[in-house]
Amino acid sequence: MLQTGDAASQPLRWGVIGTGGIGTAFATDLALSDSGRITAVGSRHIDTANRFADHFQIPNRHGDYASLVADPEVDVVYVATPAPRHLEDSRLALDAGKPVLVEKPFTMDAAQAQELVAAARAAGLFLMEAMWTRFLPHITQIRELLTEGALGSIVTVTADHGQFFEDRGHRLFAPELGGGALLDLGVYPVSFASMVLGTPERIVSIVTPAFSGVDGQTSILLGYATGAHALLTSTLFAKSPTRAAIVGTDARIEIDGDFYRPSSFTLFPRGGEPRRFEVPHTGGGLRHEADEVARCLREGLAESPAMPLDESVSIMATMDSVRALAASS
Repeated sequence: MLQTGDAASQPLRWGVIGTGGIGTAFATDLALSDSGRITAVGSRHIDTANRFADHFQIPNRHGDYASLVADPEVDVVYVATPAPRHLEDSRLALDAGKPVLVEKPFTMDAAQAQELVAAARAAGLFLMEAMWTRFLPHITQIRELLTEGALGSIVTVTADHGQFFEDRGHRLFAPELGGGALLDLGVYPVSFASMVLGTPERIVSIVTPAFSGVDGQTSILLGYATGAHALLTSTLFAKSPTRAAIVGTDARIEIDGDFYRPSSFTLFPRGGEPRRFEVPHTGGGLRHEADEVARCLREGLAESPAMPLDESVSIMATMDSVRALAASS
């Protein structure tokens, strides 16, 4: 079993729980990194685990999650199951003494998030939400500009994430799978606003339901103690520009679509010429979160300073409030 700080001399050995689309994307991108490799995969069906393992040349295959987390050749677990399983599957890995990277949304609500964070802290184990956007090169550059004060005082943040889903059988329309625009797509704009402005003081929202009862489109207005606003939208009904902007008193940043993927951006000073930041990139971008897990474990950190656990809880609480407002309207 990996002990915190032991990851300096060799790549992390990852165990993946779940063989769906995001697990496939993670495995594909991790192959571009030297920080880790997948040594085991777990699924509820051994045939599914075998297919995934054969495709990615993974040596250890498990037909249940308990066997995966108990595998002595697994240092850290990536939970890539649907959101309603995040708490259970992450707790299973933590109880086995394994650090955990759990897909976004972190959990189904803030209460579950608090429970998961408490379990990790009680065990002294690393835990992080897999909000991969936080670790992309263009977002790293933007965070540096914000730290330098290049934008002055932040006035407004805008971000949208809309995708068109024609298939009515898609999981995002299924309430039992944690479907809806907010949890799966809206979490990106909400997390982006949280990164820039922190926890809001006031929340206003409008929600249009889909045919299945999940939120099909959600628009959110967040207000902050500084006077700043964030305007965020997510929808399952159409492909939106998926752009984001941060507007300050001295300058603004406009991020090209898709803002949540590897992208580029432009800094527009209040006076002077725009500065273009082109960020060359190979791969889908998920490897950067895996690199962050490896870095944190090398340095003996129990959580990432770029995606703190308390912030993941706060983001879930914001989305809880949005859903509560929708239910009461």
